[in-house]
Amino acid sequence: MLVRLTGLTKSFRQTVAVHPLDLEIAAGDFLAILGPSGCGKTTLLRMMGGFETPTAGRVEIAGKDVTNMGPEKRPTNMVFQGYGLFPHMNVRQNVGYGLKLRKLPAAEARTRVDEILHLVHLEEFAERAVHELSGGQQQRVALARALVMRPAVLLLDEPLGALDKQLRDHMQIELKGLQREIGVTTIYVTHDQEEALTMSDRIAVMRGGRLEQVGTPREIYETPATVFVASFIGNTNLLSARALGGAEVEWGRARVRTAGAAGGPGASVTVALRPERIQLEPDATADNVVPTAVAHVVYQGETVRYLLRTEEGLELQAVELGQIRFAAGARVRAGWAAADARVLER
Repeated sequence: MLVRLTGLTKSFRQTVAVHPLDLEIAAGDFLAILGPSGCGKTTLLRMMGGFETPTAGRVEIAGKDVTNMGPEKRPTNMVFQGYGLFPHMNVRQNVGYGLKLRKLPAAEARTRVDEILHLVHLEEFAERAVHELSGGQQQRVALARALVMRPAVLLLDEPLGALDKQLRDHMQIELKGLQREIGVTTIYVTHDQEEALTMSDRIAVMRGGRLEQVGTPREIYETPATVFVASFIGNTNLLSARALGGAEVEWGRARVRTAGAAGGPGASVTVALRPERIQLEPDATADNVVPTAVAHVVYQGETVRYLLRTEEGLELQAVELGQIRFAAGARVRAGWAAADARVLER
């Protein structure tokens, strides 16, 4: 593993920002650290970069303990949300600033700057003042300034947060493509679930200074380990149910088959069910079928979202691609596979 965190902890006086955690990141990996504001994700990133000193624990990079090293001595480079560009310098001067501090020969520095400007598609803006650039172009200058130093690990703290949605969506694809092309190990802090799912090879979900789950985007989305992960990543139905033994639970008046053991009979459980996995008027192969009525219909362009209610007033959300098939008030059977109903830890 290129990066290894062992028992890493950070406290500020009486407040524990990051509880002891272990995390390993492989070379070339793109890891997103995802969580709500105040969960400790930026503090964790800053400890990796040397901008915060851990209260306890160890940071290793390429087998070397860097816990007590400053940022300038670590094989890392960090891009902050505010970019931190120098307004009195042009693009080339901003990108080459770190090389100048390292006293790299001028010819070599110019070659490296030209190479990285080509990589981020900014060659024609090399002599342009940074304040004349768009937000997306400024973000690429900040990336180029970090990448020209050839770090072993690139640390990104919500670098797309200041961009509008359309540009942010474009930059997500561009940044991921750039990371794949260069192969640099990247650790990316975000509170945006869609961003994490789109860009990362793995996601570490944080809550209250603790790691809730680490896995691939598909694992995090399809097999969440906890109620928090299921509710934070995308939309989901969280069904409060009672275990019947084996893989069955009772939800309202319905017996529901789930993906695995649901606990001892009588235990209170929560079952996660993604709205897009619900079929309206399913065929005979559905493991679970519940009669409902359509309470509300929301047209969202590519998709239609239905709010369904059972006879006893329990609610389900279902999502379909295409046009509206059912109007409010319609009686509809909702069905889903047992494999899509996952019992979660509380």
